[in-house]
Amino acid sequence: MADRSHRLSILGEEEIQEIWGQPRFDTRERDLYFDMSPEELAAVIGRRNAVGMYFVLLLGYFHARRMFFEPSHEASGEDLQHIVGRYFPERRDQPLPPPPSRPTLRSIEDEILELLGYRRWTGMRGALVARLQELATRSTKPHYLLHEAVKFLDRERVVRPAYRSLQDLVGEVVNSERDRLTTELRKALAKRPERKILTEMLRADGALNRIGLLKQDLGDFSYTALREEVARRQAFAPLHAFARNFLKKVNISPESSKYYASLVMYYTAAKLRRMEPLVAWLYLLCFAFHRFRQVNDHLVEAFVVRVEGYTRQAQSAAEEAMHDAMEKSVQGLHGAGDVLEMFIDPRVDGAARFAAVKNKAYRLLPKDRFEPVANYLRDIAFDKLGHQWQTLGELSQTIKRNLRYVFAELEFEGQSKSEPLIEAVTFFRELARSGRSPRQVALEDFPTRFLPKKLRRYVFVVGENGKRALDVDRYEFALYRELCDAIGAFNVFVRDSNENRGLEDDLIEAEHWAKNKKAILASLDAPMLVAPIEETLAGLEQDIEAKFAQVNERIRSKANAHFQTRGKTSPRWKLVYPKDESPGAVGLYAQMPVISVSDLMKFVADETGFRDRFTHVLERNIKQALNVPQLDAALFGLATNMGLLKTAEVADMSYSSLATTARNFIRQETLRAANDTIVNATAKLPAFKLFNIQERLHSSSDGQRFETQVDTYKARHAPKYFGLGKGISVVTAVANHIPITGRVIGAHEHESHFVFDLLLHNTSDVRPERHSTDTHGTNQCNFVILHCYGYRFAPRYKNVRSRAESSLVGMRHPSEYGDWLIKPIRKAKLALIISEWPNIQRILASLGQKHVSQATIIRKLSSYSLQNRTKEALWELDSLFRTLYILDYIDDVELRQCVQRALNRGEAYHRLRRFIAYVNAGKFRVTTEEQQQIWNDCARLLANCVVYYNTAVLSKIYENLLAAGDFEAIERLKKVSPVAWQNINMFGAHDFSEEDFDIDLDAIALSVGNPQNWGIVESVLEEEIFD
Repeated sequence: MADRSHRLSILGEEEIQEIWGQPRFDTRERDLYFDMSPEELAAVIGRRNAVGMYFVLLLGYFHARRMFFEPSHEASGEDLQHIVGRYFPERRDQPLPPPPSRPTLRSIEDEILELLGYRRWTGMRGALVARLQELATRSTKPHYLLHEAVKFLDRERVVRPAYRSLQDLVGEVVNSERDRLTTELRKALAKRPERKILTEMLRADGALNRIGLLKQDLGDFSYTALREEVARRQAFAPLHAFARNFLKKVNISPESSKYYASLVMYYTAAKLRRMEPLVAWLYLLCFAFHRFRQVNDHLVEAFVVRVEGYTRQAQSAAEEAMHDAMEKSVQGLHGAGDVLEMFIDPRVDGAARFAAVKNKAYRLLPKDRFEPVANYLRDIAFDKLGHQWQTLGELSQTIKRNLRYVFAELEFEGQSKSEPLIEAVTFFRELARSGRSPRQVALEDFPTRFLPKKLRRYVFVVGENGKRALDVDRYEFALYRELCDAIGAFNVFVRDSNENRGLEDDLIEAEHWAKNKKAILASLDAPMLVAPIEETLAGLEQDIEAKFAQVNERIRSKANAHFQTRGKTSPRWKLVYPKDESPGAVGLYAQMPVISVSDLMKFVADETGFRDRFTHVLERNIKQALNVPQLDAALFGLATNMGLLKTAEVADMSYSSLATTARNFIRQETLRAANDTIVNATAKLPAFKLFNIQERLHSSSDGQRFETQVDTYKARHAPKYFGLGKGISVVTAVANHIPITGRVIGAHEHESHFVFDLLLHNTSDVRPERHSTDTHGTNQCNFVILHCYGYRFAPRYKNVRSRAESSLVGMRHPSEYGDWLIKPIRKAKLALIISEWPNIQRILASLGQKHVSQATIIRKLSSYSLQNRTKEALWELDSLFRTLYILDYIDDVELRQCVQRALNRGEAYHRLRRFIAYVNAGKFRVTTEEQQQIWNDCARLLANCVVYYNTAVLSKIYENLLAAGDFEAIERLKKVSPVAWQNINMFGAHDFSEEDFDIDLDAIALSVGNPQNWGIVESVLEEEIFD
């Protein structure tokens, strides 16, 4: 039923029951919550009557919920029986007494509160409102504020009020914050031109009709698409300038402003017009602020890609010209021989005129072949660079048409080292904006200090007068190319952007850092940042020196049996990866009954309650309640790439109802929460701990490529994966077979930039201790970053020997390590690390705060082009942690096997992910980045359902084997992966109705739980050799 009340819709029924509902304990929970401390037990002694029994009951319930409940035999009978048997055995044969009177219960509650140091809710409302108003500047999402209210009450040891009381209080805070912002907006817009712009946008015949165009994402880098993107930037520019100052002044957090901006994407133009104008203006301002920055990123990326494209085109033309010249030269050698022979031919008159000789020579070798053949004979190299610039000159009209308007639109800034380039950029940008042709400007007025010496001979060309002069067309492209190089090196940036700002803009503001450094570091769970760097380095020095000695001693004594050497004078070595001979089970899933994907989703929803996480995008006045069958069908359609139209056919539903449900309930926020709910539930199953590697929670991340059917901003050409098409990459973190988080990135983006991002933004309760990637996940700073925040980075290198011989560092000069086979290539620069430690602290602290994309900062820190002492010091510190890991990797074969097992689990998930997205050959058919992320998260949710179901079956088998004491079978069960789909039917028609389904885990476990029928296979996870 729809909720048309003004009360905020925050939690679903299951989540309300989980936090506020009277507990429904199982046997284990009764043992836990009714276990009393000595002080609590003393309060019960002497009360051998009904009051004592109900005292224990209310005390146990309070421990579980931090609130009191009205007891009854119907709701609490089993709990009372447990209490009687445990604390009142003399009353075991007597009937349960009725609950005490309300005054007596009140007295019991007061005594419990005094015993535990809690107080009632009365009198705390003002303090809670003040706290929530402070938090509302960060986010006005009701779900966030409600949970923060519960945390505040628990921290202050206050009894939780009823759900509706907090629901109403959160509504008041949300309204108050919105009133505050609209009041401030009214003041700020007084007599401002932006007010007129916003007013025009809200008129039915005004610019609001263009909102649909302004919402569109950039699809590709074609001329038309980029022209439209430039038009969007120009439309957003005046509102962005105002919003930048206004949002900072009223202290709106990035999260809140993004939420308000998202509502513009949700509401139609007509609905925005019907809103209170100030509220609609607030949404539009936030939308303009974020979209303007996104558009700037799009234009910068398009500019760089286009420049690189013209450069490659010129290089290809030069290569082709060089091959043609070589071919002509070789072909002309025979003619050249005839020419030379002519000079010694006695038949040729020695007194012949030279002009006659030349004419005869041209008959033997065409005139146009003389120069290339002569150059070939003189061994003069073909001027490839010169030919490139000749090609670029020929492309000048195309380059001007496709690049100049993008260049003129952007505001580039630079560091001091880029001052000559910025001088030229500013000059040419103003020239382009003025509409004047560069040829109308005197050549001596063009700034040329930025031109590298090697390019000057190609940009200054010889004219008809024999003198070199500036070629304006070549100058323009040289400026563009140098600008792109500077952008790549992060020496030039666009301040009002997300991805292309300067590194300083991504970090905690310097003034705020200086004033609040201690508080910021204390708020982060990063002990390394608060410890003196000298202590950290002393510990690393001791560990590294000891590890070098240990590794070489074990090699010398042949204790490291999986390290092999060859040769004596210059020995070469390699690592051997032994095969795991222990058996596993492969026939288990083949014996299980096949269930439909619709029944799978119903079962997992009933077990975990993940559907409750799909809240309506609006906070109140909700006209459509959640329709469960439509939700399941929509999730299935997006996960499988089937889409909503085809899903409506196979599920016998209307397309419009599916589209409305998806629009109202399925978004990144709700999908993340639903996935987390399933992940957390899976982690609580008994079999989950069987998947630990060396008793650790060991995760991995890797990228998987998917072709796109529709051009999007992140879609890129990658012939290795997509042939002539385009595609994207999906990086997913997998822990104990569970896909805990995932992200869509461009196929051109480096996976290593997103490793920490995935771990930091993992919002589930599954927290890995060790994390592995392949070589693509490594860079120059991931070791130190992951160590700082409590993860042990354990990558698999493609060639360990090459890595060791090029990157190991020590605390002494390499010559001091004698004839050791494994030794450092240089001495570590500890003084550099110590001197730059305050700056490193600021960088690492900025990564720990989620105000900016961690991937953006890491991309800049990982760049070889970015040159400064702080980055060099950070890389140096990273090299110390990398050295320790590589030494461990060489010395410990079990570590290598663990890394390989973790990575193979990621590959198994990729196969399941590919199986789920089976429609349309797995190609994405969406038009925006957000839709790509949503479709991927739907596929991850369906994968999590499969993993949960299989883990639930394995848990039942495990419990049966444990009860039988069959530990040999349990060891085999540990090798059974829950990432399997032989028992899931994804095809055909599906019944998503709410009718009952028949899944009996106990029966399934009994039918497939005989180890004799599992089949045996030898694991081959560790057979590969990478050295």
